[in-house]
Amino acid sequence: MTHGPAGGVARPARRDTRLDPYVDRYAARTHGMTASAIRALFSVANRPEVVSLAGGMPNIADLPLDVVGSVLEDLVTTTGMRAMQYGSGQGEPMIREAICEVMRLEGIQAHPDDVTVTVGSQQGLDLVTRIFCDPGDVVLCEAPSYVGALGVFRAFQCDVAHVAMDEQGLDPQALREAVAALRAAGRTVKFLYTIPNFQNPAGVTQSLERRAEILRVAEEADLLVVEDNPYGLLGFDGEPTPAIRALDEDRVVYLGSFSKTFAPGFRVGWVLAPHAVREKLVLAQESATLCPPVFSQFAIAAYLANHDWRGQIKVFREMYRERRDALLAGLADHMPAGMSWTVPTGGFFVWATLPPGLDSHAMLPRAVTARVAYVPGTAFYADGFGSRYMRLSYCFPTPERLVEGTRRLGEVLAHEASMLATFGPALGGGADRLPMPPYEAPGANQA
Repeated sequence: MTHGPAGGVARPARRDTRLDPYVDRYAARTHGMTASAIRALFSVANRPEVVSLAGGMPNIADLPLDVVGSVLEDLVTTTGMRAMQYGSGQGEPMIREAICEVMRLEGIQAHPDDVTVTVGSQQGLDLVTRIFCDPGDVVLCEAPSYVGALGVFRAFQCDVAHVAMDEQGLDPQALREAVAALRAAGRTVKFLYTIPNFQNPAGVTQSLERRAEILRVAEEADLLVVEDNPYGLLGFDGEPTPAIRALDEDRVVYLGSFSKTFAPGFRVGWVLAPHAVREKLVLAQESATLCPPVFSQFAIAAYLANHDWRGQIKVFREMYRERRDALLAGLADHMPAGMSWTVPTGGFFVWATLPPGLDSHAMLPRAVTARVAYVPGTAFYADGFGSRYMRLSYCFPTPERLVEGTRRLGEVLAHEASMLATFGPALGGGADRLPMPPYEAPGANQA
């Protein structure tokens, strides 16, 4: 015990051990940084004996690696002095022109000057949040929503307000009510974040009519829309639905990526934004990375210029369709009664609803022991809900592995249901943690 300067008794010095000696020095925003539930699964899910229905890794086995190798060799020998040098903070002109050509497939008419190249669309979302959001601002998101986006919003100390969905995606009336309630409570709503095509994680797609309704609500409420669209060209039926950005040039900030239609290792994405927003994005990009990777931009631009990339996207679509069909068939054969799931028409993911009383988060260790992995639904909500749901990914495993994965998962679920029938639900289990209003899996099949 020590005495204070005024003769009083001072508090004893702390002697507890901390694993991180810098814990008291970090900025307040670091308290919102948490590990992604998907990344945390990787060390287990990537073991060869585990069938991973967890990660959203694109399957690049059907990418013509000989063509890619030839492109890269020619790039180094003919343009290496430029391709391996510093570049523009906005991105190189030839890739921005190519991006505009890609976006035309979804009805977007854009000028290269309004495109900012980013290190994947994830960095694009980070930059958009950085320039728009202050601590305590509110971002509106679908319920459920992409775990990587929730991590970005949390890191910038934003509050997420979830908006209900149905089989056509985001509910416009629920959006209208959410904006009104938040503003009545004195909250600042900065933007709506939405994934309109083959949504991650739910797999549902907004109809064209629904997109127009959402824009009408956004106009009424003077609300910015951030459209994240990594899967839009990977539909299994018909032509791509026009992007939300194709319907409104002034109110929509559009995020795109080559990770799903080419290869994620190059880490090239982009933001298409109104001109004034683009200027802020470039400044934020320069402070974050100085410039996005120039070599990757040259490589993808050369690939797009010298290869039938539209035909390659068709190859990817057929390959993912086969995998989707295998997963759905396995679910139909192996899931217990009371289980339901969405039927996506593109993209990578199926959203499954467990029978009442089961908890996907609590069940995960037992599933991994049974050599199958998934992502619990709680990862896709900012408010702790989602324990009755799980995301199942079909993009990477072979069709045979997908069917085997559903067999293993079905056995785990059957065991969990048996335990529930014998002992009853655990205190605070999944049945007590449904979101309000409940998220009913849209377009679901019932097992």
